[in-house]
Amino acid sequence: MSKPRVFVTGKLPKEALKSLEAIADVTAWDNDLPPPRDVLLREASRSDVLITMLTARIDSEVFAIAPRLRVVGQHRGRLRHIDLAEATRRGVVVTNTPGILTETTADLAFALMLATARNIASGDRYVREGNWRIWDFNLFLGRDVHGATLGIVGLGRIGIAMAHRARGFGMRCLYYSRKRNPEAERRYRLEYATLDNLLITADFVSLHVPLTGETHSLVGKRELALMKPTAFLINTSRGSVVDTEALYEALREGRIAGAGLDVTDPEPLPIDSPLLELDNLVVTPHIGSASSATRHRMADMAVMNALTAMRGKTPPNCLNRDVLPDWRKFMRKAPWATGE
Repeated sequence: MSKPRVFVTGKLPKEALKSLEAIADVTAWDNDLPPPRDVLLREASRSDVLITMLTARIDSEVFAIAPRLRVVGQHRGRLRHIDLAEATRRGVVVTNTPGILTETTADLAFALMLATARNIASGDRYVREGNWRIWDFNLFLGRDVHGATLGIVGLGRIGIAMAHRARGFGMRCLYYSRKRNPEAERRYRLEYATLDNLLITADFVSLHVPLTGETHSLVGKRELALMKPTAFLINTSRGSVVDTEALYEALREGRIAGAGLDVTDPEPLPIDSPLLELDNLVVTPHIGSASSATRHRMADMAVMNALTAMRGKTPPNCLNRDVLPDWRKFMRKAPWATGE
């Protein structure tokens, strides 16, 4: 029996790759940078399955030159770079890895909140530069996180996980979302607020919304002006949810106390970005899901989706189920599928 061809656009753990190699001919891009466009197109043109990392763009051009392609598995939850409509039109199943990074990303968001409030990054630099000579009553005075008011913008899985953590710090929690969540309000003692009232009231504003036309530049000059001068902005959602120029001005002029960013616009942030000159900013390189356990679970789920599909069975995390009837017919004829 012939084997399906699989192209992986980035590094996977060895165990996950071995599972693929047991039933498929696998080519994996073994580089820290994403594959160049010409490499992606060449490999896609002869592949039955793609497993993609965050930055690989799987668009109409890819689908047009990949007649064998029947499965695209994304190694994360939200779709960013896969044209789902085009995949469906061409009978290609698309899968993802939902829910896995929730707790780990909430951990990082809370860590950024603590780091900005307590000057952790600045204090670390201060010590490493040899500036610590004596204990000073006024050295790096921050603000308390316990007992403060947290404003959560977007009450999805990660927003709820933030509320869960905030309870342990005795925080008052406000939230703004497209829909109210009475159950979460009761369970986590959440208070629903309009976005403006949340911004006016909160000591910490944490963003947890997907990037859409509606949320692009959701926090701009006007919204930042509503925040307290003692308040902090935390963003682990998408860089473009915040107007970068407006944020820089607000931080530089002290109109808000600080910000913690795991995502930026643009991304990666250029080394000469004026944001990096600011002491009241903590920025990390999009590491919200970067724990060993979480990244391995994401890889395992992405591979499980692909293995299930290669066996001719419906993958558990299919995003375009409308394509399945025709896809199943094709898979029954595939020389490497066992059929359902």
